[in-house]
Amino acid sequence: MLSVLQNLFSDIPMLLLRIPVILLVLSMHEAAHGYAAYRLGDPTARNMGRLSLNPVKHLDPLGTIMMFVFGFGWARPVPINPRYFKNPKYGMAISAAAGPIANLLLGFLGLFCANLFWFIMTRTGLIFEAGGMLYAGTDSTFLVNLITYTHLFFYLFYMLNVSLGVFNLIPVPPLDGSRIFLTFLPPKLYFQIMRYEHIIQIVLMLGLWMGFLDTPIRAAVSFVMRGMEWLVGLIPIF
Repeated sequence: MLSVLQNLFSDIPMLLLRIPVILLVLSMHEAAHGYAAYRLGDPTARNMGRLSLNPVKHLDPLGTIMMFVFGFGWARPVPINPRYFKNPKYGMAISAAAGPIANLLLGFLGLFCANLFWFIMTRTGLIFEAGGMLYAGTDSTFLVNLITYTHLFFYLFYMLNVSLGVFNLIPVPPLDGSRIFLTFLPPKLYFQIMRYEHIIQIVLMLGLWMGFLDTPIRAAVSFVMRGMEWLVGLIPIF
């Protein structure tokens, strides 16, 4: 854990860059839940102001810290009242899936923007390659830093969106994947599992904190990222 924190704070500009990205990614995730529920007939999130991208309305302190330290976490859940849905079971599943799906789509957009930005920089000569190395085509330190951190912003937006989307698809309470998976279980079994939601959440936190889940989660994230990079690579301009 100490090494993780040392790496996190070793680059202050990178830390400052992560702050707006994490706030934006978490807010978009929760707003997507609320908007999907609203479109399905539940006005609860809208009435509570949770369709906003204002991070103050969405952030959970522990989940936000987890995003900084591990790259995956959560925000304060958007309230959803299934009684407004024509089909409560599937309405809950769709609303739960909206957050991770939004993150994955936004992640793809972030990767596209990162590649497009780099493409423009190389075409304009502000970045060029020689002998297998990348060089700046300008002597301006300000411009070099601007190019570097703009590209990093897009790439972080891509990486953290994918991480959050994949993490929340894990079918374990209280993550979104559980709301999707448990929807297809018999009601009796569903409520039996949900009785232990808080215990399962503690076990999940311990597993993350002790690093037991790092390898499978990062493998899943890497798999999705490779797929997205392959898709973006099919775009002719790249």
